[in-house]
Parts: sequence; structure tokens; C-alpha cells
Amino acid sequence: MSRIRTVFSHLKTINKKALIPYITAGDPHPKHTVNLMHAMVASGADMIELGVPFSDPMADGPVIQRASERALVHKIGLSKVLGFVAEFRQTDDKTPIILMGYANPIEAMGAEKFTKSAKAAGVDGVITVDYPPEECKEFISQLQANDMDSIFLLSPTTDAARVSLIVSQASGFLYYVSLKGVTGSANLDIEEVKARVAEIKKVTNLPVGVGFGVKDSVTAKNVASFADAVVVGSRMVQAIENSTDANLLTNVSDLIAELRIAIDA
Repeated sequence: MSRIRTVFSHLKTINKKALIPYITAGDPHPKHTVNLMHAMVASGADMIELGVPFSDPMADGPVIQRASERALVHKIGLSKVLGFVAEFRQTDDKTPIILMGYANPIEAMGAEKFTKSAKAAGVDGVITVDYPPEECKEFISQLQANDMDSIFLLSPTTDAARVSLIVSQASGFLYYVSLKGVTGSANLDIEEVKARVAEIKKVTNLPVGVGFGVKDSVTAKNVASFADAVVVGSRMVQAIENSTDANLLTNVSDLIAELRIAIDA
């Protein structure tokens, strides 16, 4: 059983929901990435979504765009991101790591080389924003051959036929984008999101995580009442952006702990 499925299975037995924070690899500086990953786990994160910096991040709002820019200043590419994962795995072989990014860096490395290298580093799942299900069957097969999950995004505008197509190819969990637009761009209509997640759950046994609009502990608590996972991205990156080297780990740890308490409530 994969690390992702193991974590969801365990959380279900204790009636808890997954907290999945997002950070951009190399932000605010490469020296902090692995320490941030460990600090998030120690403070209550169940999985980590690690962003691969990219120059043209179409799904990301200004906060995460700036994070990519800060990381790219330090020339953080896909190979270095996999290096962070491998370093993290030296002392943590249980926490699932999910890479989130775009097709271009994978295509530049080569899909076969990427999947083998990601597996060797200790990656558990991959979210590729701009790989539509119709065009990535070979990539999914390569992920499956290396025991990694292919995690797809579903949006408020995804129709029933497309939900069925995505569900047939996805593994690990489904990521419901809770609003129209880019990351961190609006306030959630909780009842609308709840109804949409309920519709998705009718056609799959996969866990459903919700992200793109979870800005605070109140929203996290509300989302956790019906979703299997709460994904927090822009709010995490804001905490990093507003920190100094001296208080970075404390600020991020405090935010994770606050979200953990809210979700468990």
C-alpha cells in the first residue's frame, strides 16, 4: 500500500482528516526547504505538497507566483526539487510527498527519467496542472509502474462526463479546486463546495481533498467537516513570505498547529 493510501486509511480509522500544506521548493531559500518540511510534519501535517518552481504558473495566484520567482533566483529546477525529497527521506520514510507543478519541467527532463528519478527520491504522488487526462495516459502508466499516484484536479466547472474520465485515471486522492480562478483568489461558498464534493463522492471511493481557497482555520474547519483532506497553499506561502530567517520555522509551525487544531475540531 502506498504512503498516501496508508495515511488516508489510518486517518479514517481514527476519524480524522488529512492536513496537506503546500510550499514551493527553494522558497524563501534552498537552505530552508527540508527544514520546513520536517517542521510541518512535526507540527501536524499529514502529507506535504511540494511545488516545483516554474516561470509561467497558470493556476497560481500572485502569492505562489512570487514564491516561484524567489526560488528561481536560486536556480531551483526539478532535479534540485527531487534532491530535497531525497534529503527529507533520509530521516522520514512515512510522510507522503506530492509534487505539484507543470508539464514543461517534466517534458524537459523526459517523463521516463522523471518517474524513475522521482521514485528513487521518495516521491509518492504527482499533480501536473496542465496534463489533461486525455493526453497523459502514457505518463500515468509510467507513474503506476513506479508505484506513484497520479492526482488530478477537479473544478467547479468539471462536468459529469469529465469527472468520470478523471476518476478512471486518478489514484491516491482527488483534488477539488474549490473556486473558479487561481490559488488564493476568493472566499469560499462552503455550501456549494460541500454539495460538489458530495457529487464527486457518489462516483468514486477515492478520498477527496479541497484546496485553492482555504485561507484560515475557520475555513479549514468547515472544509474538514465534509472533505477527506484540507490543502493549504497560499496561506502557507504568505507565512513564509512574511517571515525572517530567525522566525521562519516558528511562524510556519504555529500556522500548521493552528490549522491542525481547527481541522481536528
